[in-house]
Amino acid sequence: MRKTAYVTDLKTLQAECSSNYLRLCRLVMDMEPGEVKEVPLSGEHARFGTLWFEVLEQAPYTTVARVSQTGVLDSFVDSPRMTVHLYHDADMAEVTDFQRQRHFQGRYRYPNPQMHQPDEKLQINRFLGEWLQHGLAHGHAADVPETP
Repeated sequence: MRKTAYVTDLKTLQAECSSNYLRLCRLVMDMEPGEVKEVPLSGEHARFGTLWFEVLEQAPYTTVARVSQTGVLDSFVDSPRMTVHLYHDADMAEVTDFQRQRHFQGRYRYPNPQMHQPDEKLQINRFLGEWLQHGLAHGHAADVPETP
């Protein structure tokens, strides 16, 4: 049986980036460069971390934001952090840096020296979407918009 090469699913990637743009706009569009927003995350009985948003750069067509999280396991594992470019003319947000790795390709041969998955770029942007959705659903800062 012959393996077929992975083909980038552009529709899914674009849909994910468009959804992430809408989620991030709810959280960072009122912020100025250098401003940081803290969103405490908690469940019914305990606080389990803080989601941080920082606007690094802002231009008419692009905003660059950093998204990170701190929590109870920080002394054991490296906390997630990423840099996201919001493209206002295309209404899309794309992860451009994740855990200090930059410029992800649309697809990778597998195996590869970095052990990236064939659809690594899609997976990272999907992770951002799930992370933002979780923050919107469980964030308890006064200025976090409610999830409909």
